[in-house]
Amino acid sequence: MRIAIFLAFCYAAFGQSRPVIGIGGIVHETNTFNPKKTTLADFEAGIGGARGTLRGQEILTLSAHANNTPAGFIEGAARYGLDLYPTIVAGPQTIGIVLDPAFNALTKELIERLKAAPKLDGILLFLHGTMVAESYPHADAEVVRRVRQAFGDKIPIIVVHDFHANVSEEIVKLTTVLITYKECPHLDARERGVQAAKIMAEVVSGKVKPVQAVAKPPMLLNILFHNTFAPPLKPIVDESKRLEKNPKILAVSVPGGYQYADIPAMGPSVIVVTDNDPALARREADRIGNMLWNLRGQLVFHAPTAAEAVRMAMDNGKYPVALMDAGDNIGGGSAGDGTFVLAELMKQKAQGWVVTISDPGAVQAAVKSGAGGPFDMAVGGKTDNMHGDSIRVRGRVKGVYDGRFVEPEVRHGGGRYWDMGVSALIEVEGSTLDLPNLILLTPKRIIPFSLHQLTSVGIDPRQMRILVAKGTIAPRAAYEPVAARIIEVDSGGVTAMNPARFHYQHVRPNLFGLTKQ
Repeated sequence: MRIAIFLAFCYAAFGQSRPVIGIGGIVHETNTFNPKKTTLADFEAGIGGARGTLRGQEILTLSAHANNTPAGFIEGAARYGLDLYPTIVAGPQTIGIVLDPAFNALTKELIERLKAAPKLDGILLFLHGTMVAESYPHADAEVVRRVRQAFGDKIPIIVVHDFHANVSEEIVKLTTVLITYKECPHLDARERGVQAAKIMAEVVSGKVKPVQAVAKPPMLLNILFHNTFAPPLKPIVDESKRLEKNPKILAVSVPGGYQYADIPAMGPSVIVVTDNDPALARREADRIGNMLWNLRGQLVFHAPTAAEAVRMAMDNGKYPVALMDAGDNIGGGSAGDGTFVLAELMKQKAQGWVVTISDPGAVQAAVKSGAGGPFDMAVGGKTDNMHGDSIRVRGRVKGVYDGRFVEPEVRHGGGRYWDMGVSALIEVEGSTLDLPNLILLTPKRIIPFSLHQLTSVGIDPRQMRILVAKGTIAPRAAYEPVAARIIEVDSGGVTAMNPARFHYQHVRPNLFGLTKQ
């Protein structure tokens, strides 16, 4: 309300000298194979201790020093002469399908807050691109449809999606411009926000007239191949960047898609936005779509099991080795308490390893025992029957910590402030001073996007032999600088890399990657 009054005063006193752009977003990466539904309370809870829902001025205040997409909106607005009208940005941890009451309430609030602005010249939205609600398989498109219905066809609406977006023809038609992250790990989240603001400034000034086209090759691009800093995707990402040097091309996006959403739009896409040249947009979208399709020979899925991966790590010779526990990929919607890799580390008597497990009950027991006290209880495998059995762990409580840490570098998604909750570090029986075996117990599911998750509890990752991160590609930005080798593990769980582990019912028929491995 204070923002609206202030802007109204500015209009009355000085007239509108700068375009006013509403910003907001409903950000959810929906894993439709996760049975836990997403509620409104989950949106408020947030990710990693960060606020889940930001409203009004706090969007600008709390995003200013981050490296995420709203921070890019802020930077771009300052750079290109826009005034921002912040509304709501809501985003929980990845869970299952969003309940209709939560989806409807958040979309309604977004529109009401946008309508509260004295006047809007455009709207910038940050939508993940993978949200699925009970009644809306492509919920992001439904958000844009409702915003478009509320504000009409003339207002420019520019949307930024995550790299893992499942893009539909519908949302391309509803948006003025659709941009997605180019990079995975997502190091360009802020950059894409800046790009969106730049294009918005050009649109509202009448400098450009965007048109866009989308191509969707009939394939599942397995998450195993989503690293955009290496082949096979790097040449395509490089080509998307090269095309944007053409002044007639405003944006080129090649999202990899999100294989854990069983919806018709699932799969990779190419979106090309040009300045009033639909033929160019269509031609380049189809050309890059063909480049993706022609990668098929390089996209044969193969990854070691947990048992094989642990053996490989133990025999590697150079350390540390980072094992990506893909089946328990927290960022993709898993439980965070998977035990398949932990079980193999203990069974094979590996030395010098660290695993993080989300287990509130085990944390409470460790806190009660206190630093230096004994620890003896079952750990992990308590959320569901998909992530392994609970494992009896004996040892001692090495320390209890408040769980807060800061990531100052640009890492996946651009998050800066993290809070694991009060956490405990367990030194497992059989450890040595030189090669301790450690379990970091947290009450929250914390995405391993930062090595400060470990250093904040006194672990030097470079001194360990095996680092286990519950992710697939996203943790690479943090772990590559210290790891002698990274191994993606075909572990079980709700985010297992191998699509053969899941039963798809709603995707397009005969997708490469599902019908041929």
